[in-house]
Amino acid sequence: MNGYYNDFSTWIKTVLPYKVQKISIDAGFSCPNRDGRISYGGCVFCDNKTFNPSYCNPEKSISQQIEEGKEFFRSKYPDMKYLAYFQAFTNTYAPLDELKKMYLEALETEDVVGIVIGTRPDCVSDELLDFLKELKECTFVIIEYGIESANDKTLKDINRGHDFECSRKAIQKTHERGILCCAHVILGLPGEDAEECLKQAKTISQLPIDILKIHQLQVIKGTKLATQYAEKQFGVYSVDEYIQLLAEYIRNLNPNIVLERFVSQSPADMLIAPKWGLKNYEFTNLFMNYLKDKNIKQGDSYLTVK
Repeated sequence: MNGYYNDFSTWIKTVLPYKVQKISIDAGFSCPNRDGRISYGGCVFCDNKTFNPSYCNPEKSISQQIEEGKEFFRSKYPDMKYLAYFQAFTNTYAPLDELKKMYLEALETEDVVGIVIGTRPDCVSDELLDFLKELKECTFVIIEYGIESANDKTLKDINRGHDFECSRKAIQKTHERGILCCAHVILGLPGEDAEECLKQAKTISQLPIDILKIHQLQVIKGTKLATQYAEKQFGVYSVDEYIQLLAEYIRNLNPNIVLERFVSQSPADMLIAPKWGLKNYEFTNLFMNYLKDKNIKQGDSYLTVK
């Protein structure tokens, strides 16, 4: 812990004996709310192009994407080890035999020492979790669930296709198998004010998650959210507003939860709002300065309540 929050970079050094970098992989998955199993069109905010690096291409093999990713990072960090990050869309949305083949191909690539699997809580089976339980005995494994919100009305409005209870059950099953579990939430979704966000922090804190990713709502060109934004159905946070909200959010979080990320940075040519003009590290520096100035620490209110 850096003194103010339980940061990922400090934590990862305690569980892995070397420097690691995630390499994103696009394995060609879809989502059940895109292909019609649940719905069409996906979540109202989603465009996967906003976070896929240039080397990610489902037409390339998994090992080729990893090798190109390694070249991307190797010049800066020649001794780096890597985590294969199955990131694009829903990376458990296939028959188990196909998933095993993909995951093992990634892990057999040189210098890959673990795997991170991004998915939805409604797309994990007991059989898959049992396999990942076995896999974690010989390599590093994190499963990352998109919760997005703890409010069922919000989840319905954003076309998420599952409720919060679904997230709770998936996280509990993952925890019971001893698999490291990361959750992802978005602050500022339409209909959720600061009070609702702080309520979410307390709810999330009751889940057995190990790692949490938080980021601001972003409006991306071509999404349904962009249409809603143009119609002035909701607003977005300024940098200062978001920093103040985020500080109160982590004040209410279980201090044992590792915080991996606070913001997301979409390509400028795809982003409609908010346009802060900050790199992720620049935002983190501003946020740290705010925490120091206000003497706010993760879990202050959580511990008071307890």
